[in-house]
Amino acid sequence: MREQQLPVRAAIDIGSNTIHIVVARCKPDDLDIIADEVEMVRIGESVTASGEISPQKRDVAIATLRRYKELARQHQADPVLVVATEAIRQASNSAEFLAAVKSETGLDVQLISGDVEATLTFYGATYELYKEAGAPPVVGVMDLGGGSTELVLARQGKITWETSLPLGSGWLHDRYLPSNPPTYDELEVARAFVSTYVRGLRIKKRPPVLVVTGGSANSLLAMMHHAFGLDMACTRVTLRDLTRCEGLLSALTAEENSQRYQQPVSRALILPAGALIIREMMIRLRLDEIRVSPHGIREGALLAYERQGEHWLEQAGTGDLMHSWREEATEHVAETFAHSGRRMLHERAQKMLDWRAEVLKDEDVEAVHKMRVASRRLRAVLDAYESCCNPKAFKKVYRGVKETADLLGAARDTDVLLLGLHTQLDQAPDEEQPALRWLIARLSVYREQEQEHLESYFTTFDEKAVRRQIDDCISKGATTNGKS
Repeated sequence: MREQQLPVRAAIDIGSNTIHIVVARCKPDDLDIIADEVEMVRIGESVTASGEISPQKRDVAIATLRRYKELARQHQADPVLVVATEAIRQASNSAEFLAAVKSETGLDVQLISGDVEATLTFYGATYELYKEAGAPPVVGVMDLGGGSTELVLARQGKITWETSLPLGSGWLHDRYLPSNPPTYDELEVARAFVSTYVRGLRIKKRPPVLVVTGGSANSLLAMMHHAFGLDMACTRVTLRDLTRCEGLLSALTAEENSQRYQQPVSRALILPAGALIIREMMIRLRLDEIRVSPHGIREGALLAYERQGEHWLEQAGTGDLMHSWREEATEHVAETFAHSGRRMLHERAQKMLDWRAEVLKDEDVEAVHKMRVASRRLRAVLDAYESCCNPKAFKKVYRGVKETADLLGAARDTDVLLLGLHTQLDQAPDEEQPALRWLIARLSVYREQEQEHLESYFTTFDEKAVRRQIDDCISKGATTNGKS
């Protein structure tokens, strides 16, 4: 079939950070892209702040969609497929937003699940890879969005494992990295959160090749081309280059990075969060290099429609879009978001509770430190899975974990001060030593009082009740949105 005779179709993705359109001439296994535009709207910013899409974000989104519909009309694209992802899924007023889009633009928006998002993104991000000679048999795809991250593994083009994580560059920036540039302390807290989160993932098999897609990944690649003089055709990113890039992002303001490396300021603001997530995932998967793809969910939607017609979205839910042209079948296993949340909450709670006896013994100062770290990691998991938790149970558990962490923190901070003072005492001149000994004695008394508080607290601590409360956070039948 000649290129000009191929059907022209359009796909729009309403994401947490951006609204993106692709118009292409379509074949079942290939696309000839003729228009590709993106607008940074940051719908997820208002959802993170208030739980709903603000009127301002709604108006900007609708104006962008009107413009994209006109672009599709100019290219005579039919149909125009529109999907919405994490920020819209999580917004309390998502139904009102979708109705307003329909009323104002005439576009029907499909609010897709994380699993469907992962499936479409995988096929969009890899269709060019599978055209290459010697394409790797096992491939992973990571779609780093503003409000979520989809991770997919496949063998011979057939998805074998997938998960959708409520961890995105916009969400991480809004929650943990408010400064411009982020402070060292902010970055350390964010890194601890992401590291804790990704280490807890049960990934079926480590992929030798990981394709990363999404606006942040592509913006980081573009920044590296400018900053490090990389070949403009290069789509591979090493861990070393990513670490160097993080250094620039933490040293310069978003405005400076925007001017130097030709990035919109709104994108430059969230790049530190995006780089951090990618690096921690590379460490988790023990990868020194990734590939970055400019394609994703939009291209996946176009390919799905070309293969399955009007049933494209239904078929995407099965993860079997390629069944018609790839025969090999493997077991498709997906750990749901809620399922992983239940598992990780129980695991992190157990790790915290395991240190209780050692803290009560008061023989090793590191016991308090390790239990405090474990409590922080439990809180990080609670933060990540709040969207699928029962609100009442969540508040009770979160309050209890925070109380535990605060008590441990008071003791640990005193331990650190005492260790520092003892070091100073060994090196101090004779005339300064009496004052240091006096301060050490006073702090030691305070530390004993804190230990009494810990003993009183943990002696009456009901571990079974804590486990029951954690079990109540996410019911066994919960879905991503926390509904049974």
